[in-house]
Amino acid sequence: METIKKIYKAGYGPSSSHTMGPNRAAEMFAARTKAASRYRVTLYGSLAATGKGHHTDVAITRGLAPKEVEIVWRADIVKPFHPNGMLFEALDANGEGMDTWLVYSIGGGYLATEEGEVPMGITPEGEVYPHNTMKDIMDYIDKEGLSFWEYVEQCEDGSLWFYLEEMWQQMQKTIEEGLLDDRVIAGGLHLRSKAHQYFIRASAFKPSLQSRALVIAYALATSEQNACGARIVTAPTCGSSGVLPAVLYHLKKNHGFGDRELRAMATAGLFANIIKTNASISGAEVGCQGEVGSACVMAAVASNQLFGGSPKQIEYAAEMAMEHNLGLTCDPLCGLVQIPCIERNAMAALRALDINIYAMMSDGQHIISFDKVVKTMKLTGKDIPSLYKETSLGGLALND
Repeated sequence: METIKKIYKAGYGPSSSHTMGPNRAAEMFAARTKAASRYRVTLYGSLAATGKGHHTDVAITRGLAPKEVEIVWRADIVKPFHPNGMLFEALDANGEGMDTWLVYSIGGGYLATEEGEVPMGITPEGEVYPHNTMKDIMDYIDKEGLSFWEYVEQCEDGSLWFYLEEMWQQMQKTIEEGLLDDRVIAGGLHLRSKAHQYFIRASAFKPSLQSRALVIAYALATSEQNACGARIVTAPTCGSSGVLPAVLYHLKKNHGFGDRELRAMATAGLFANIIKTNASISGAEVGCQGEVGSACVMAAVASNQLFGGSPKQIEYAAEMAMEHNLGLTCDPLCGLVQIPCIERNAMAALRALDINIYAMMSDGQHIISFDKVVKTMKLTGKDIPSLYKETSLGGLALND
């Protein structure tokens, strides 16, 4: 597996697969075709179906600026390799082709061609983990007497903690900015930001209810900022970026875990890496179970570690978090990362904290392994009809 730094990436919303990935692809293509007079970019499948709501065209145009860009929308064509296909064409002054690049945005801001994943420029490149399954990792750390975060530290280079600190600072900044925001989110749904209201109302509640209300406010803060195209951190995607920060921020503010968040982020990143390697974190590929489901896993294992869970309890928390998100569809209204995405982040944050309690009360023994549930998620994602996978053609998106 590759570095967990690729799980956490600071960038602008609202979608890692529809905004962040296409923008990065455009910048890369522009850098290699500087002599081009203009560009034509054809978007296929899910990118075309929900690209306007996700600002895909804006992200690509920004990446190819200042050259003229023609966007061609082909939702009717779904490439076999991945639903999020993009064909970049560099044209000369006469409209003749100079260069082409067929590339796919595969979730979490990652890009791939049919030959393999496109390097992101985040060091270290290539494989840094010797194991690709949770079973192999747990066998190893049990033999060596390591915790999950110590295993991550052993595999990664010395810059990891500085990188995670930078990501954690941005997560907190996004929440704090979101709690002060009070505007109608652009896109046509006329959805007003709620984090500020929820944060104020929480102060009137009794402590037991106040704690949960604040978690909701923190998750809304990040998810609403993401919907507005503000700067967020993928965890593991833009659309699911509100879950882990909300839980970590809550545990810092209300439980005094002020110096261990980075270790929890390391463990959370490890579990997300397993999901990305053996299944997918792309809503267009496997539905929202790959995005919010994976984020719930990250938040559940992070909180369980902070509360002193054993490796078996942490793995159990991860298994439960994914198991109870199996089959979660991705059918956003108008292709916007707003409904049900924003609310769903808040619910996943609460669920992660409940899962933590359940796992802590157990001895960590359970029948279904995390590896098994990840495999099941991948198979479930393949069986979900395409209209429920980030196309806005079915389910909740059919808003009468």
